[in-house]
Formats: sequence, structure tokens, C-alpha cells
Amino acid sequence: MLMSLVAMVGALTLLLPPRRLQQLLLPLVSLAAGSLLGGALFHMLPEGMEAMPSRSGSLCIAAGFMTFLALEQFLQWHHSHRHPGRSGPDAAAGGASRQPMAILVLLGDALHNFIGGLGIASTFLLNPDAGVAAFVAAVAHEVPQELGDFAILVHSGWKPRTALRWNVISALTFPLGAVIAWLISRSLPVGGLVLFACGNFLYIAASDLVPEIKSARSLRDATIGFVWCSAGLLVMMALAQ
Repeated sequence: MLMSLVAMVGALTLLLPPRRLQQLLLPLVSLAAGSLLGGALFHMLPEGMEAMPSRSGSLCIAAGFMTFLALEQFLQWHHSHRHPGRSGPDAAAGGASRQPMAILVLLGDALHNFIGGLGIASTFLLNPDAGVAAFVAAVAHEVPQELGDFAILVHSGWKPRTALRWNVISALTFPLGAVIAWLISRSLPVGGLVLFACGNFLYIAASDLVPEIKSARSLRDATIGFVWCSAGLLVMMALAQ
């Protein structure tokens, strides 16, 4: 349930000045990138590979990576398909025209949380220490993501209270995934789920977060991004000792 409480962090977008919030996003995103990479490489990958043959394990990682690629491709296609040829200020005009985007954000976040719950619970079942580290990495990622999701929902015309409520509801799929992982662990090996989630972690870090760090427009921002990303990686490595 702790992950569901993290979803409420989006309300900070209403409390912090926009400039201050913007200053916090780069360190948060960079820390999340390093944490996800470290959680995948130093915790989930070793535990999963130890539990199953390397070839099968590699396939599970690839499946996890490609599943999130397919999900993002579908969501982007579906949104552009619903609004062909619309861009600029006119595309953002009117709350009704932005409702599909808000719903897709919630659906994507719910699926993401469900898969995260499956993978992290499976990791915990294999090794509690590795499970805790994977959870920490997931929380580090969820903070900037929930800030962004909340902002999108409000921008889509939703009232802040409604946006916060649905953000929390979408996060409830995380404990649902964890319970399902616990149930199927009695009859199925969980190593495959761990490596599947490892592929998810690698995809999110490499595709969504690292590009944000690389897009820094100044040497100062680039340095901040690299330092915080390295910090997240080092913390995960230290937890693996």
C-alpha cells in the first residue's frame, strides 16, 4: 500500500512554485534513472538468473523490455489516432479534447504498476534484500512520474481532487500484482517474473529517463543529471553488498 501513498505526491505540483518544481525534476528523474538501472543490474538480474537457465532468463528480459515498448507505442499511436493532424494551441483547447490522453495515462500507469508489483514481489520472494532494493528503485521512479501524471490530468481539465483520487486508484494495481505474484509462486517459478520486471526497469531507464538527462541544455544541468544518476546507481550497488 505504500506505493499507493506515493501516488499522492502529485499534489506537490499545487503547492510548489512552478520554477522550484522544475528545478527539482532533473535531480529526481536522474536519481530515478540510476536507481532503476542499479535495481535491475545489481539485484533483479543476479537473482533471476540464479533461479533459471541463462537462455530462458535472457528471453524473459527481452520480453519485459519489448512489452513496455509495445505498450508505449500503442498508447502514442492511439492518442495520435484519436486526434489526427492536431497540434499547437488549438490541440490543447478544451478539456474534452484532452480526456483520452488523461485516460490513457491512467491506464498505462495502472498496467505499469501491476507489472511492477508482480516483479518486485517476485524478487522479494527470491531474496528479501533484493526485493527491498527493487522497491526503493521503483519508488524513486514513481515520484517524478506521479508528479508528471498529476500535472497531465489537471491540464486535461480534471479537478485536482479528482486527479489525485484516480492517481491513487491506478496505483492500487501495484499491491494487486504483488498478491498475484505471491499466489502463483506456489505453482510457478518466479525467476521469470523477476527478469521480466528487470526488462521493464531497463526499458524505463534507457528509453524514458536517460533521454531526459541527455537533453540538458547547459553544462550545469548535464553535470547535475550525471551526478544524481550516478548516485542512484551507487546506492543500489551499495545495497547489493
